[in-house]
Amino acid sequence: MKGDVAEDQDNVFASVTPGEVLAEEFLAGYGLTQSGLARALNLPRHRVIGIIHNRHRITADTALRLGIFFGTTPEFWQNLQAHYDLKMARRALAPEVVEQIVARRVA
Repeated sequence: MKGDVAEDQDNVFASVTPGEVLAEEFLAGYGLTQSGLARALNLPRHRVIGIIHNRHRITADTALRLGIFFGTTPEFWQNLQAHYDLKMARRALAPEVVEQIVARRVA
């Protein structure tokens, strides 16, 4: 993983959660409240609050609802979540574990 472009980017940029993007770029941009978004998406309020506070992940169902409501693709929301999850996993993976994994190459 050393020298990996994604690893370099992880070290440069702070971890931005999908919930932060939702809150800062979408809720603030559209003048919405968390409760208002929950009502519009027909979701429990605690789910939206949990996403914003990084206690809940954006599921496929929620990504579909967000995409419909904001006119984005569900993949946009799923990619935000996947990117964040990979960044956290990369940071948590101990270097000694990485060294123990032997890469296989096609002959």
